[in-house]
Amino acid sequence: METLSIALLAFFAAGWFVLAGADIGTGMLTPWLGRDDRERRLVLASFAPFFLGNEVWLVAAAGVLVGCFPALEGELLSGQFPVLVALLTGWIVRDAGLWSRGRGPGPRWRAGCDTAVTCGSWTVALSWGWLLAALLTGRPYAPATGPTAALTALAVAALFAAHGLGFATLRLTGPPYERARRLVGRTGRPWWSFAFTGVLLAGLPLAAGTALPLAGRTAAPATLALLVPALLVVTPLLVAVQAWTWHAFRHRVTRPSYL
Repeated sequence: METLSIALLAFFAAGWFVLAGADIGTGMLTPWLGRDDRERRLVLASFAPFFLGNEVWLVAAAGVLVGCFPALEGELLSGQFPVLVALLTGWIVRDAGLWSRGRGPGPRWRAGCDTAVTCGSWTVALSWGWLLAALLTGRPYAPATGPTAALTALAVAALFAAHGLGFATLRLTGPPYERARRLVGRTGRPWWSFAFTGVLLAGLPLAAGTALPLAGRTAAPATLALLVPALLVVTPLLVAVQAWTWHAFRHRVTRPSYL
């Protein structure tokens, strides 16, 4: 059960980085990909069908951490409190911008919501880089500081942005697509860049997890015997729903429909 709980945590964490990295990265580049209101709506519509489903993976990873590794979760929460506050703030601001954009009057309201999406996406990406800097350097119970923390945060944010560009080349049309395509490059198939950055993003939480004492910090055997089988039943359903969503919205976005 201990090994299965570690595998489930790794699976959900890696899945979130790959899937949600697409909408976060695209959100980070919204002002550059979309130069006017219509183009920005097109960019947001490219990942609007996915972002809620993608967030389920992070909720699942957090649930596994809380349920199967409660002592470790408490130590991480207290030690990385400033990082987690920044991460949650960016997440809330981004989602608020996405949900509110079409519900207010005038272009200024929409521009403010676009700014919230962009700033929130950058905050989420940089916060993950800040957290991963502490984990990758073997100091998981205190926020990383110094040049290493800054460089790691920027590198992780750049990887999110590159993943978003790959996603944009698969979903967008018109001028936003051309802008994304110029940065990704005109050689090769569009999904190559997305697949490559996806592999790199999936490797980040797996590498960071090696710094955590997971093997010796699991919950009681009775708790694992209850949680792990339930997770094993739910996980195929989550994967199936995610696969259906990506299949149903596999076509490129041609008009700025939104939520």
